Amino acid sequence: MMGQFVANNLFHRPVRTLIGVLAIAVEVMLVITIVGLTSGMLRETAKRIEGIGADIMIQPSSASPMFMFSGAPMPIKIGEKIQELKYVQYVSPALLQFNTSGGVEAIWGIDPVSFREVSNGFVFLEGHDMQGPDDMLIDDWQAKAKKVNLGDKYNVLNHDWNVVGIVEHGKAGRIFVPITTLQALVGAHDKASIFLVKCTREDHTADVMAEIKAILPSNKIQPVKEYMSLMTSTNIPALQTFINSMIALAVSIGLLVIFLSMYTTVLERTRDIGVLKALGASKGLIVRALLAETTLLCLLGIFSGIGLSYAVRAGFLKLFPTLSILITPGWMVRAGLIAIVGSLVGASYPAWHATRKDAVEALAYD
Repeated sequence: MMGQFVANNLFHRPVRTLIGVLAIAVEVMLVITIVGLTSGMLRETAKRIEGIGADIMIQPSSASPMFMFSGAPMPIKIGEKIQELKYVQYVSPALLQFNTSGGVEAIWGIDPVSFREVSNGFVFLEGHDMQGPDDMLIDDWQAKAKKVNLGDKYNVLNHDWNVVGIVEHGKAGRIFVPITTLQALVGAHDKASIFLVKCTREDHTADVMAEIKAILPSNKIQPVKEYMSLMTSTNIPALQTFINSMIALAVSIGLLVIFLSMYTTVLERTRDIGVLKALGASKGLIVRALLAETTLLCLLGIFSGIGLSYAVRAGFLKLFPTLSILITPGWMVRAGLIAIVGSLVGASYPAWHATRKDAVEALAYD
């Protein structure tokens, strides 16, 4: 009887059911996509830093895990002191500048010679390395996203750059310019955001880090291999707050729609509830029937939301090829549980309201 009651209620008002399923699907999609976007961005950034091939990174003590927000508070002469240390093979400074004109971009100002020594150089798909002060390298993903070809002019930071090379993605940033030119443009003369250190051997990393800490006790010094573990939303408070806010918004949407849907159901099926009570149905049976209907509606919405997430990801990647959206089974399950809990909470009051209806009054309801 309960199964028939649930099925009849769902198909009795197909438009209302569709709206409920769509609301839950949007809720699930928002959770999966927002978390996937932030996780993918952090993971992809960490992989590009790891792809440089350096052993140690040196940053200011207040530096953000997201390099593009780190600024340039370190004197570039620090690199000369580090180069003198035992077991240090190469040191390369980099200046990072955050650019929001025409999109969100991190501009890497590098010294081509020392960066090539630390990283073993770029893999060039087209063109050659930087030679002039206005030369620029971009990776293949950036070239595809911005429709930039070798030899084009590319305006960044209100400055026209000559695209002299397109390199394979996966190493540091997506846009590279000479560090001296970038320093002059942003007013950071003889400053750097980060120093990349290559040791003579990888097993000397700990010894070199200890020596650097003795020279620069207030700076953030860490092995590049540990950077991947730091690139999580919990290490970036503002980002974690944003994720929590978006999840709360998604849950609120699902909860309100389920509440309205189930409350409308109770009003429309008042006579049916009266019949059930007249036949001896207990309050618990009525509550279980309504919550079972909510659960079924929620399951349909969850599966639809997962499918919608993949569709949204495909759309985003088509429009923005440089984005990375990481959809994981773990967050699919979490999003589903969040949707179920929110939906059951939203259906609780309508279910309780249904149990309070008097059987005689319910049968007389028109």
